[in-house]
Amino acid sequence: MEKQNLAKNGFILRAMICPKCHERVIHPVDEQEYNKFISLKNKEFHVKMRLVGNSYAVSIPMEIVSFIRAQEKIMDDMVRLCFEDAGRLSLNFNNLVERNRSAEINKNAELKRNAEIKRKQND
Repeated sequence: MEKQNLAKNGFILRAMICPKCHERVIHPVDEQEYNKFISLKNKEFHVKMRLVGNSYAVSIPMEIVSFIRAQEKIMDDMVRLCFEDAGRLSLNFNNLVERNRSAEINKNAELKRNAEIKRKQND
């Protein structure tokens, strides 16, 4: 079994993969967090929009905020709000996640290169 990181729906999942049969065993903590995400993703929340000063505010359910805090360890940072389509807004917390994902992918690629070099040296 070889250690490897798998990317799935924006998550980096630690896994052990058998090079012969390609069986995957995902780290239990990562799998649990991913399942929490899927559970939240499948829920539909009905929230109120309120007028606050000259702007409108939408309350985000604590269930979602807690999950984001656990994933990113940030809440006071700026988020990106986009008007995607008529009647559809997008609120993105991804800046930190994208940076962490890129760093993790680069680290994983470097580990793979080092492992390949060691294998070639041993052959």
